[in-house]
Amino acid sequence: MNRKNPKCLAQRSMKRNGFTLMELLIVMAIITVLMLIGFPTYRSVMKHSRELSAKKSMQSIQEAEMMYSTNYSSKGYACNLQYLGGDAGKPPASTAAEMLPDELARGNKDGYIFTITNCVKNALNGSERVDGYTLTAVPEVVGKTGDLGYCSDEGGILKQDPAGGVNCAELVQ
Repeated sequence: MNRKNPKCLAQRSMKRNGFTLMELLIVMAIITVLMLIGFPTYRSVMKHSRELSAKKSMQSIQEAEMMYSTNYSSKGYACNLQYLGGDAGKPPASTAAEMLPDELARGNKDGYIFTITNCVKNALNGSERVDGYTLTAVPEVVGKTGDLGYCSDEGGILKQDPAGGVNCAELVQ
């Protein structure tokens, strides 16, 4: 064994530990390029998933409206999303029917704002009955949380606005 051979000791001390600055810069450049490629795709996928969630939420609200109309036929449809929600610990009522999750009943979910507007009210036997409504879903920030706005009414046909508003003319496919 050459434990005391100075030549072996010199070779051993010449071994470097760690990375050089050039190697670190190359790794950082590769990570930067991957991030620049990945971020636009990530944002696009997130926006698409929020739009899909908004469509599913619109369907859930439509189903809740149909159930509300069946359960509270003297009232017709709910003209307020909160009426489709509920109060924990209290029995269902026409102002808290417990048909929607709280988040959706508050009108805000996954970057979209949901509202019920244009309620068509008719006076019937001394009480008001809602026979029609417009349901809308618009992105909180058009272009960021979503590109499309959605609309529906008591007929249940879902339409979209490519500008992200409530001027829905195109049928959702």
